[in-house]
Amino acid sequence: MPVNPELLGRTFPPAPSYLVGREKVREFSRAVFATNPINLDVDAARTAGHADLVAPPTFAIVVQEITLAQLLAEEDSGIDFTRVVHGDQRFTTTRAIVAGDELTAQLAVTSVKTLGGHSMVTAESTITDAAGEHVVTAISTLVVRGDE
Repeated sequence: MPVNPELLGRTFPPAPSYLVGREKVREFSRAVFATNPINLDVDAARTAGHADLVAPPTFAIVVQEITLAQLLAEEDSGIDFTRVVHGDQRFTTTRAIVAGDELTAQLAVTSVKTLGGHSMVTAESTITDAAGEHVVTAISTLVVRGDE
C-alpha cells in the first residue's frame, strides 16, 4: 500500500508531556559525544546562566519520537515502518532544552511526495514548554522505500 497522500496537512493531538531529566541529558550527551561542561555538570551550566543541565540541540529528537510514533500508528497512513529510512532532520530552536523542562510536542504532516517508487513524508513537531512557549521545532523527513 502506498503512502496515503491525504496525510498532508494532518495535525495530531499533542503528545503526552515529557519531563527532561538530568540523567537523560547526560546519557544523550555522552551518546552524541557532547563534551561541553554545560551538558554534563550542573554547576557549569548554572555558572553559564542556565537553570540546570543543557541538552545538546539534537536532544529534541527524543521528544519528537513520541509524535512520530503517532504518525506511524495511523492505520490509514500507508507507512510500513519496515521500509522507512530517515531521510533528513532539522531543528529550529528558540531556546535550549534544559533539565527540568516539561515539554509537549504536536506533530503536523507538512509534505507527502512520491519520487520514483518511493515516498517522502515530512513531519514537523512543534515542541513547547509548560508555559506554552515555543522551544524547538523538529522537522523529519521519512523515506518510505517502494517495492523492490
